[in-house]
Amino acid sequence: MNICSSFSLRRLRALCRKETLQIVRDPTSILIAFILPVVMLFIFGYGINLDTGVTRIGLICEDTSADARQFAASLTGSPYLDVTDYASPALAGEALTRSRIRGFVVIPSDFSAKIRRAESALTAGEPPEPAPLLVITDGTEPNTANFVQAYARGAWQNWFAQRAAARGQPMPPAISIESTFWYNPSAESRNYLIPGSITLIMTVIGALLTALVVAREWERGTMESLLSSPVSRLEILLSKIIPYYLLGIIVLLLCIAVAHFVMGVQFRGSLPPLLACGSLFLLSVLGMGLLFSTATRNQFNAAQIALIAAFLPAMMLSGFLFEISSMPAPIRAVTSVIPARYFVTSIQTLFQVGDSWRTLLYPLLFLTGTAALFLGLTAKLTRKRLE
Repeated sequence: MNICSSFSLRRLRALCRKETLQIVRDPTSILIAFILPVVMLFIFGYGINLDTGVTRIGLICEDTSADARQFAASLTGSPYLDVTDYASPALAGEALTRSRIRGFVVIPSDFSAKIRRAESALTAGEPPEPAPLLVITDGTEPNTANFVQAYARGAWQNWFAQRAAARGQPMPPAISIESTFWYNPSAESRNYLIPGSITLIMTVIGALLTALVVAREWERGTMESLLSSPVSRLEILLSKIIPYYLLGIIVLLLCIAVAHFVMGVQFRGSLPPLLACGSLFLLSVLGMGLLFSTATRNQFNAAQIALIAAFLPAMMLSGFLFEISSMPAPIRAVTSVIPARYFVTSIQTLFQVGDSWRTLLYPLLFLTGTAALFLGLTAKLTRKRLE
């Protein structure tokens, strides 16, 4: 019997109405569809921040000269550093161990003497000695440790250059760097975290909710009623896809509106590419969830498989939080078959760049293939179960 045999649009409308009523009457579906997306957006937008703000460091000044005090003042005046004075390295080390500070700078007792020798070397046209500073950082957080070192090095170079310029002394030639950020001028992590979090939300809506659909029919015994009715297999599959597809599109537009108008993340794209990318990704995860549900016939097992096979890869291997290029080659190969990776690329492009069809073309082609693959596998497995 063909899956498309005896297709009836009237029966399809009735089945879609039944599924829609089940969604509306199920508090869990409403919670997952409308409350959870907004909560996740605010968590990723305001709760998770990859930007470096003010870093707490300690300062031990073993030199009481005017030069040492001036350099200490330059550290204290930095808007990126919250400097606390300590009497000894032991006290600063204890504060570092208790995570009260992220590092500390020691100005040694011979600081002024080395400054004089460096200035004499510059006057004679010779390279100066290295900076007479000791910077100790907390290596348990490598990124923060690198920031502390960079801030201390930059403060030292700026202070020494200003001092030399004030004295009319020559400085070694340096390269002038002018930085410009394209697509994310403010360089805020929220501008790419929020678009990426929409991928997770769409994964929850598509895979997790639909993973419960067919399994719920088998557990409640209503699938037998459908099998005994003149409803075709195509009508059953479409009735499970269409309501959740429309629900997913509504949630996608809701997330875009909240991100743009409430959270201030500018959306530079337009509606047609957004709907194209969102529709293909939704069909991919919808097919994935229906495949799990059809294969297991158990809501708990289907939800667990959807969590492991859809949500966790979307979180960890889509490039949303972790840079794919820094992953080992075998893991990068795995990420190339994950639909969420391509939707992350698409929606971040739409948010930060705009309608760049050249960038969106490959993700659209891949999402088309995954949507056809998962929906085709679901149709094939459903045919085996229903005959």
